[in-house]
Amino acid sequence: MSRRLIGAFIALGLSATVSLAQEYPTKEIQGIIQWGAGGSTDTVMRSVTPHAEDVLGGTIVMQNMTGAVGAIALNYVAAAKADGYTLLMGAENPLLYKVMGLGDKDYSEFVPINILARGTPILVANNDAPFDDYAGMLDFIAKNPGELRFGATGPGGLPSVITAMMNTVEGDLDVIAVPYDGDGPALTALQSGAIDVMPAVLGASIESIRAGAIKPIAIFDVKQNEKLPEVPLVTAYNEDYKTYLPWGPFFGVFAPKGTPDAVVAKLSDAYAQAAKSPDFIELMDNRGFTMMGISGAEATEFLSKWQQGTAWLLQDAGLTKASPEDFGIKRP
Repeated sequence: MSRRLIGAFIALGLSATVSLAQEYPTKEIQGIIQWGAGGSTDTVMRSVTPHAEDVLGGTIVMQNMTGAVGAIALNYVAAAKADGYTLLMGAENPLLYKVMGLGDKDYSEFVPINILARGTPILVANNDAPFDDYAGMLDFIAKNPGELRFGATGPGGLPSVITAMMNTVEGDLDVIAVPYDGDGPALTALQSGAIDVMPAVLGASIESIRAGAIKPIAIFDVKQNEKLPEVPLVTAYNEDYKTYLPWGPFFGVFAPKGTPDAVVAKLSDAYAQAAKSPDFIELMDNRGFTMMGISGAEATEFLSKWQQGTAWLLQDAGLTKASPEDFGIKRP
């Protein structure tokens, strides 16, 4: 094949790529939210996406697809055509699917469009719980084994990681795990008294705390939170938590691997601009989220480090179905 012909094919390919980027989107984009309505992921995605639509000049129809700790949504999007018309609005959970025995896919099957923000874990309780602080909760558990009902969202969710952290630091806590399909339903159950305590992301629980509907027990971080300065850090009760903190969930938009680079670039730009919208920034700030807004190699590196740290925490706590080593996840 002559150099002239090869050059013509390259030029044709570049022209098609440019054309694709210019025309995209030509139809509705499906945005699959990994968790239920009212939870952290749902709140973040429904807040930022309208701004991304404005930049794209298209429509993103969002759908909550729950079940299997988010694996149903992830598998649905992973199996979709890699054309930019099916996106996953996800959280951190897929990075633990392999070690938790929940599936053989994680974010290595995807391209990170934008990791928008990360959250801070907080332990909250029903207002009628017979304690008002972390020390009181531990004392109640010790005196009433097997009675305290802890909200959960399944293996690999924030509640399971925080509970594993607590068991590692404090010794195994004899509590009852009550599963829910996301932190939104779990926090509703907490307010109604169906459960007693819930490890949750601060962003999903802060409005209920401010309204007096639930009470904060401790924030899982190493720095006092500006939004709830009166709530003590868990490290004030046990400094051993500093080994694992800071830690937190995150929220991001992902496309199946193989999505054309031009489409990925256009989506990444749309969400990058959307994340700078004043009302979105204000919402995230008011709810205690930390803005990130990363994509490309930076996002991939962040995902790898997060997976390493959390997978090995769960492994050391004896909660994994398989060792991180089996999947090439290095110990940090």
